[in-house]
Amino acid sequence: MLAYIAPLLVFGVVVFVHELGHFLAAKAVGVYTPRFSIGFGKALLRKRWGETEYVIALFPIGGYVRMASKEDEATAFLEGGSENTATHVATHGEPLDPEAMIPFGPKPIPAHRWFESQPLWARLMILLAGVTMNILLALAVNTITFARYGAPYLSTTADSLIAGKPAVAAGMQRGDSIVSINGSPVAGWEEFVTRIGGSADVPLTIGVLRNGQARQIAVTPIADTVRNPAGRKLERLGRIGLAPKRESRPVTFPAAASEGWYTTWAMAGSVIDALRGLANREVAASQLGGPIMIAQVSVQAARGGGEQLLFLIALISANLAVFNLLPIPILDGGQIVVNLLEGAKGSAFSVRTRDYILRAGLATVLLLLALVTFNDIKRVVISVMQGMG
Repeated sequence: MLAYIAPLLVFGVVVFVHELGHFLAAKAVGVYTPRFSIGFGKALLRKRWGETEYVIALFPIGGYVRMASKEDEATAFLEGGSENTATHVATHGEPLDPEAMIPFGPKPIPAHRWFESQPLWARLMILLAGVTMNILLALAVNTITFARYGAPYLSTTADSLIAGKPAVAAGMQRGDSIVSINGSPVAGWEEFVTRIGGSADVPLTIGVLRNGQARQIAVTPIADTVRNPAGRKLERLGRIGLAPKRESRPVTFPAAASEGWYTTWAMAGSVIDALRGLANREVAASQLGGPIMIAQVSVQAARGGGEQLLFLIALISANLAVFNLLPIPILDGGQIVVNLLEGAKGSAFSVRTRDYILRAGLATVLLLLALVTFNDIKRVVISVMQGMG
């Protein structure tokens, strides 16, 4: 059952937390926020509490927050609503509240309650709150994962071997525990990889334990050209075609929090590296994935257990945080740039300029969505055709 609702869970939690950040920040600085919705589409439940209406909608994928803004009419369709909260009364059949502000009553929204009326620091705080909440979500989920499942590490036990590679040819088997190279003890998997990598075409004797029995296996690593993740330079390294077994060790909660902190920023850094690779053409655009790919990975993660699903939620939350900081209009990063430029200019851009900026941002996002959707469909078609033989 979890596998079937996994895409909704992943999308829903990540987007909902993002919008919750905007909502809480807007409320904190006094911006009028008439609606906060969990999900999109037709409202199933509505409840107005104070000046905000809380909605549970038909499609529980994320949510949206509406706040009093001069750009409300232009951006309503992006946030999930269709009404203009700044000028239209919309009570959805409920009696008009004579003491309430638009859209629940006839009272106009005070000038100081508009988003644009706030000082620059307050507007930036609202815009940054969404990505901040996504980073906090990733941090919390990673910490919980480490506390619950322990800190993962790569052991020196062989988990899988690639046919036709030196390890298989030499007689190594799944479950072999590597203990030495040329009689010198191996402390861990990273040391093993380093020593194998520096021994391309050099005959080695690998000591293993198999069913409690010590064995010596002669292996000659073959040279493979790989890209160094740090320097992005091509290197010639030795490989034998062996993957290790992934295990975990229990950790204290402080250690889990430390691991969670490191992992969260590593996730964000990997997104930045990927974007840099795209800009430098070191990463092909065909490798990008979209909603279909995320849904497929979510199902696979759910089938793999709670640990993998939690990891995916943290990863996508960190991805969303970084992506939203891109200086593309309609994304948080683009709006931050616009507000900073207006602050430097000393006045807001004209309605026409704002419209051009919005259209450019929307076109960029739609093109990106079309690209990742095409990639997703292409992968599905190729997978189906391969399955048909």
